[in-house]
Amino acid sequence: MEGEDGGGGVDWDSLAEAASGAVGALVSTTVLYPLDTCKTKFQADVQTDQGAHKYRNLSDVFWEAIKKKQFLSLYQGLKTKNIQSFISQFVYFYGYSYFKRLYLEKSGAKSIGTKANLLIAAAAGACTVVVTQPLDTASSRMQTSAFGKSKGLRATLAEGTWLEAFDGLGISLMLTCNPSIQYTVFDQLKQKLILRQTRRNAESAGDSSPVALSAFSAFLLGAISKSVATILTYPLIRCKVMIQAADPDEDDEDESEKPGNSRPPKTMLGAMHAMWNKEGIPGFFKGLHAQILKTVLSSALLLMIKEKISKFTWISLLALRRYLFVSRKRIKSA
Repeated sequence: MEGEDGGGGVDWDSLAEAASGAVGALVSTTVLYPLDTCKTKFQADVQTDQGAHKYRNLSDVFWEAIKKKQFLSLYQGLKTKNIQSFISQFVYFYGYSYFKRLYLEKSGAKSIGTKANLLIAAAAGACTVVVTQPLDTASSRMQTSAFGKSKGLRATLAEGTWLEAFDGLGISLMLTCNPSIQYTVFDQLKQKLILRQTRRNAESAGDSSPVALSAFSAFLLGAISKSVATILTYPLIRCKVMIQAADPDEDDEDESEKPGNSRPPKTMLGAMHAMWNKEGIPGFFKGLHAQILKTVLSSALLLMIKEKISKFTWISLLALRRYLFVSRKRIKSA
């Protein structure tokens, strides 16, 4: 329906993919937000000079909110996080779909190889990070603020310079390798599983036809590969949270008065030095279990919702394109 493109050259396929991914991210973020807040506050907590931790377990964060009668504060920063998630997923899925189509058009290839796919995913991820970094920094500061004392988006960003709004940008760009690691691990595991199933079928029934992964196997391999990628990049993930965390002396007077409490480090080397000095090697992986749980659940929810609404999204955009086309014809004939 090239002749009915009322959007002036709009890439409707990419737009539909982006809109579905963005809505999926919105729902996923909202459902898992209390877990995300507990995880972020737990990751930002660094052992004091006296060897004490404010939170010894992830559940301590939750029970602190209950004890202070601030359960709704587990949702502090949700609006900013939703804006960030929506924009980041929209930019990522649109960028990925656009770069993919551009590559196929320029190269004349019928499909994309593994290396090209990883490069396209990294490029889309880098674009996403640059666009959404201030929102990411603001949402992290809101989540790590003392319960009940979180400020709005504008007030949070106004506390520092625009340069500080991009705290952790370097690490965020480095973390764009996470999907590449996940895809590589997934592909290797998939090949081994298919090979094993093919051999088993050939031995038992003499059938050597290609074997497809079941939905459960695909989900399981996806969870394993995502966990491996998270483990390998986790020290960087925790560094980013520490860099973006709110200053304790500005949010919690009781905490700021305790000896050994200091401002969070603002560089990757500073964060790593603080972890090594105060917590040793275990500090580099503090909160890993919560990160894996949240990441796997979030990815599963996002993809499930995206698949469910993709058809509805495409029909809606098709109707919009038709409306724009008709409107354009009326204006020209007027």
